[in-house]
Amino acid sequence: MKLVLATHNAHKVEELKRILGDRLEGIELVGYDGPEPIEDGETFEANALIKARAAAIHTGLPAIADDSGISVDALGGAPGIHSARYAGTRNDAENVALLLANLGNRVDRNARFTCAAAFVFGAVERVTVGIWPGAVLHETAGAGGFGYDPIFTPAGLSVSSAELRADEKNAISHRAIAFGELVEIIRPLLLR
Repeated sequence: MKLVLATHNAHKVEELKRILGDRLEGIELVGYDGPEPIEDGETFEANALIKARAAAIHTGLPAIADDSGISVDALGGAPGIHSARYAGTRNDAENVALLLANLGNRVDRNARFTCAAAFVFGAVERVTVGIWPGAVLHETAGAGGFGYDPIFTPAGLSVSSAELRADEKNAISHRAIAFGELVEIIRPLLLR
């Protein structure tokens, strides 16, 4: 059985393979090279489903996708679903710089990563959500991870998520939470 990872983001493919690999023994995780759908949903859940549906239709295989981002309380929840293109590009450094500039020296730096993970297999559609609370740092720290990881410090930790080892991050992140729940739904559907 093959399961399509509906993303063109190479960092995300590797992260999802590490998170899901052992949990989906007997299922081959394959990359997606089809067209990118227009993500015009108003929630993380809606956008995750748009991507999973597009990959399932294009490949004829069951598909999983996620939509994720960072939401900052002091910015009214921004960038939220617009996290990947916050600065008008898909450039992580530009997105991070704009977020830090917009946040300035505000004291309230509470934030959270949200991940909506979607599964589509024929008429079956499921979505799970993972929330990873924390705060935005005043400057970048660490060289690991991607996206906003260098400026996000998870609640209860004193380092950025970019300073965590991959296995540490993949045990507690928003993606780990959402896809951990999704795996429990996927396994009985695909491994009959």
